[in-house]
Amino acid sequence: MNRAFGNLLTGTAVLMAGLGLWLFAGGVDLPLVTPAKAGVVMMCAGGAEVLLGLYRIARAPAGSR
Repeated sequence: MNRAFGNLLTGTAVLMAGLGLWLFAGGVDLPLVTPAKAGVVMMCAGGAEVLLGLYRIARAPAGSR
């Protein structure tokens, strides 16, 4: 597995975990951070990593795909 597909896999996992927090942990109260807000941040980070992986796939030379 090369770096581009690793970025896609990691980004998708982080995005799905953030989506789960955002959808299902809204009623949980923690002293430092709200899980729903942390989920939104995780979705943004996961989406950015997915975009990085797509960029790396698009920029790869045709022979290495």
